[in-house]
Amino acid sequence: MTVAPDVEETRRPGEAALVYVERMAREKADAGRALCARQGFPLRPVLGADTVVIVDEDVLAKTADRGEARRQLARLSGREHLVVTAVCLSGTAVRSAVSRTRVVFKSLSAAEIARYCATREPLGKAGSYAIQGRGGMFVTHLSGSYSGVVGLPLYECAGLLRDEGLL
Repeated sequence: MTVAPDVEETRRPGEAALVYVERMAREKADAGRALCARQGFPLRPVLGADTVVIVDEDVLAKTADRGEARRQLARLSGREHLVVTAVCLSGTAVRSAVSRTRVVFKSLSAAEIARYCATREPLGKAGSYAIQGRGGMFVTHLSGSYSGVVGLPLYECAGLLRDEGLL
């Protein structure tokens, strides 16, 4: 079952990117577990996840509008960036894991960026792209976890579920 708890995704002043993404995954798992309990569902382990894109030591937040998406994509153009996804399983214990993936983008023209932003796909995405969608055509190289860039690193999730005795 999928639930979408309301979690404020604001990075704290001075908070390191890795600390932030792990905190978000934990808060989402905890909020999901609390939401299930309030709705009367049997108490079961809940998985939370969060993804950030890091370039030049800056975290590129989920975009709200096309202008911000254009700026982020221009910044990623022709460069390598880091995608970090944290997953947290709140069950008999709270366990977490982190996936780190290096992604290289081709050089993007202003027209390519504009066409992609017109699809609205970049909105609400960390780094303004979805590798599993049209944004995948910008990726020239990936070193790490494709599913981690999508936003749910399967290898790390399987490890957490195995540790919980669910696999």
